[in-house]
Amino acid sequence: MTAEFDTELETRLVRYAAIDSQSDERGTASPSTAIQLDMARLLAEELTGIGAADVQITDYGAVLATVPATADGPVVGFLAHVDTAPAFNATGVKPVVHRRYNGGTISFADAPGLVLSPEVSPYLGSKLGHDIITASGTTLLGADDKAGVAILMTMARHLLADPSIPHPKLRLAFTPDEEIGRGVDKRLPADLGADFAYTLDGGQVGEVEYESFSADGAVVKITGVSAHPGYAKGKLVNALHLAAKLVNLLPQQSLVPELTDGREGFLHLYEITGTAAEAELRFILRDFELDGLEAKGALLRQACDALAATEPRATVACEIRAQYRNMRYWLEKDMTPVDLARAACEAEGIAPVSVPIRGGTDGSRLTEMGVPCPNIFTGMQEIHGPLEWISVQDMAAATRVCLRLAGMAVRG
Repeated sequence: MTAEFDTELETRLVRYAAIDSQSDERGTASPSTAIQLDMARLLAEELTGIGAADVQITDYGAVLATVPATADGPVVGFLAHVDTAPAFNATGVKPVVHRRYNGGTISFADAPGLVLSPEVSPYLGSKLGHDIITASGTTLLGADDKAGVAILMTMARHLLADPSIPHPKLRLAFTPDEEIGRGVDKRLPADLGADFAYTLDGGQVGEVEYESFSADGAVVKITGVSAHPGYAKGKLVNALHLAAKLVNLLPQQSLVPELTDGREGFLHLYEITGTAAEAELRFILRDFELDGLEAKGALLRQACDALAATEPRATVACEIRAQYRNMRYWLEKDMTPVDLARAACEAEGIAPVSVPIRGGTDGSRLTEMGVPCPNIFTGMQEIHGPLEWISVQDMAAATRVCLRLAGMAVRG
């Protein structure tokens, strides 16, 4: 196992992870949070410094750049997202490198009761001798997807430093707001200008993914009748009580994330806010097939209608909007980008594995918009929480696969 890229990848991830760039679905600007531009400006500066061409930050907050061709071939895009998930604290990230993992328990300086071990995260047990990066216990790490950012920056630096390496024109994109489903602005496909592309946003070594969830988001707003609690008899209609009733009308023993896996979809309530006067419930709906997704939307609407029928003085509004669709619907018509990534893995001695993503990527939207875009592993594990970790050596394997892929895309 070569250590050619290990130091650079570690340095980059530690530097990037310490920058707060969390997205916010309630933000109305693009990007949704101004702090994502801190990452964008840093990457634009670094790209210019390593000699990339056409470096720009777009109006919608994406960083674009070109690694000029040294050989003929299709234009290949590579993408990673700069935002971190709003699901857990991402402010004050303190990355920690655990050298030469010995197979035991990893502890966290800022959360003494937190434990990471192969019992908790089985994949960790296969990383003996690896350098493992975590956060300090009170935040997520942000390897999702700053590991992808580090990999693509390392690949670009390597190719720009040695023009003798044959590869076609490569287009890089570092997008905002992927975690809230807004990573692909409608202008991005044309601005990227790639014949096909890859997101670096996957997990275990060898993963080449071309199938994702189809996804919708839903917001239910319940408006009750406000009244002084001391004089509320016969007047008050408590929106929070109605919200609780709605939750109880929905499946609790099935169709929820904690009880589903494989190809099973779910209906996930992830946030409730409000007062006795008005409450809001936010859901995500997920399924691999469109009819299953539609059925989950119908189930939520039926529950809302049933709730409204119990209390005519209240209003219950349910809005469902599309987020992304299973990229398999398009990629299965032409598996060339998938086959190329699999071949690159094999050329590096890595067995490729294609499993359905129980989530989505920028590639889901890009593929739907006409740019075929499967997903490649980075090594990230236990994402969106304090146990998030990644192996430096796994990132290095992803870097080598990307370099191999770029070389194999050369015509002739």
